Amino acid sequence: MARLRAELLASSAQLESQRAQLLIDAFLEQAQAINLPSVNLQARTLEGHLVKTDVRGWYLRNDHSVAIGVDGQYYQLTVPGGFMARLRGVRLQPTPAPLVVGRGGKDGETGDLRDFLDRALASAVA
Repeated sequence: MARLRAELLASSAQLESQRAQLLIDAFLEQAQAINLPSVNLQARTLEGHLVKTDVRGWYLRNDHSVAIGVDGQYYQLTVPGGFMARLRGVRLQPTPAPLVVGRGGKDGETGDLRDFLDRALASAVA
């Protein structure tokens, strides 16, 4: 029974990620069409230090905790750190994209992925 639940949960998460990727792909097409400038992303270590990363993209949240890379991947920008990370930067690993950004977080910090992507596109006009 527990194995079946785990399989169903994994299947649901994979389906959600696939649906989210469709939204991200559409965002990338629109970003390219309007020449939305990308930036060198920075991550924040668990100790609170900003570090450079190996990814360019667009921040989705005001606190710069999640982003979409120009490669179409979803990145969470809180990373383990240390002295070497502060010197050399970090290599980001993409995570499966959710349909709801910040699920389980405080009000105002969560929302539909589509809304966050739309805000990133609107920033080019502002």
